[in-house]
Amino acid sequence: METTEKRMTFSEIIRGDKPVLVDFHATWCGPCKMLAPVLQKMAGKYADNLKIIKIDVDKNQAAAQAYKVRGVPTMILFKDGKQMWQRSGFMTMSQLEQEIGNFI
Repeated sequence: METTEKRMTFSEIIRGDKPVLVDFHATWCGPCKMLAPVLQKMAGKYADNLKIIKIDVDKNQAAAQAYKVRGVPTMILFKDGKQMWQRSGFMTMSQLEQEIGNFI
């Protein structure tokens, strides 16, 4: 089935109507794999208030360099196109909620 929906660019996504949490990850990264279910739960719980996208640093090296991603996983929260928060490493759901709760 074909879709007529336009594919959005990264800059269009982060300028959207709700905050965007970007997960810079790699397929070979153990902590990234541990973080994936946390982000899935966050996506379900905050579906109306938060968009979560994943970016593979090996496939998108330019984006990783542009945002100074030095290790994975690195999460960056954007609101109205502006970077509001950034953290590297695994976080539990409660830690993540505590860190970004003021933005969503």
